[in-house]
Amino acid sequence: MTAWEYARLEYRSAGVLGNDKFMDWDATFHYPGGSSRWGTDERFDDLRHLNRAGAAGWQAYDRTTIFMHGEPHRLFAVTYSMRRAITD
Repeated sequence: MTAWEYARLEYRSAGVLGNDKFMDWDATFHYPGGSSRWGTDERFDDLRHLNRAGAAGWQAYDRTTIFMHGEPHRLFAVTYSMRRAITD
């Protein structure tokens, strides 16, 4: 039987950097050892962060999106649930 450890990658709109505030994104990785801020991007570029997690053995198995209400609809956050096998 495989034992798993779990983590999540939160990718959120920073919402603070000038007129293009909905285009700046903060990436934070939460794992069993704590949390690690992976930086702020000038545009939505979660693939770079997913590749970083994948290089450490993490597999994404679920994705949740949150939209802001109002017109036009804007993506506010994306959370990736991740897991990796625990090896002895």
